[in-house]
Amino acid sequence: MFSRTSRSNGAQSPEVVGFYDDDTGSIQYLVIDPDTRKAALIDVVMTFDPKSAAISSERVDAILRFAESEGSEIEWILDTHPHADHLMASSYLKERLGKSNAIGEKVKDIAAMWQDYYHLPDAFDPAQDFDHLFADGDTFKIGNLPVRVMLSAGHTLGSITYVVGDDAAFVHDTFMQPSVGTSRCDFPGGSAEELYDSLKSILALPEMTRLFIGHDYEDTPAWESTVAEQRRHNIHIGGGVHKDAYVQKRQARDKTLALPDRMLHVLQMNLRAGRLPDDEADGAQYLKIPLNKF
Repeated sequence: MFSRTSRSNGAQSPEVVGFYDDDTGSIQYLVIDPDTRKAALIDVVMTFDPKSAAISSERVDAILRFAESEGSEIEWILDTHPHADHLMASSYLKERLGKSNAIGEKVKDIAAMWQDYYHLPDAFDPAQDFDHLFADGDTFKIGNLPVRVMLSAGHTLGSITYVVGDDAAFVHDTFMQPSVGTSRCDFPGGSAEELYDSLKSILALPEMTRLFIGHDYEDTPAWESTVAEQRRHNIHIGGGVHKDAYVQKRQARDKTLALPDRMLHVLQMNLRAGRLPDDEADGAQYLKIPLNKF
């Protein structure tokens, strides 16, 4: 599993280790307060094979071993949204570590929408599966580092960004790297208009803020940029692109994209923090896949 470390720039600057998930192009983050070595995990991936429906924690466990080797103590398990392309490790990590997990409060609205797609009334109760449902503007700490939550909807209606210390933001599926542009927003509840507004809010952060994205599909994934780089060079929004032009380009691009191959499998677990379905009478677990709805 490929990883890269972004070093701390000072007392209010986190050390960030990104771990690349080859199967999904996802970036998982270990965020460390260099003073206390307290840490958080953001958007960690549980391995899921859509062909066999087999699940493995092998790569998650490797991240935990790395964190231990670095002398860091994980105190938060964080996700930015209910992911459509990978199975969240949140529930597994909560059980394994005994630490609090969290996501944005609008996951409740996403769950209400998807229970109709799956025809699973009352199947999802985010307040049961997540210890904290963050609202826009909420704050907490990783060690001594302050963290501020920003609602950054568009990719989903409830996506959030974590702004950590004075120079790092975890911006999930909003920005891609500048040469690629921005993320899709055609899933149920997504909105190109809202994504544009979220992008502009992120670009209002100090220009040397490090931006850590959720996906990088390039041959040599890098996954880190700055606000300044995105303002100047992002091919979709850099240089002051007008909202109408952005929306038109984003929507045209999204019409060419297929659904992620894991989406219908993993969302019914991710809306439960990645918790697997309950055992049935034979002791096994089963997913429910809607037909002809997408």
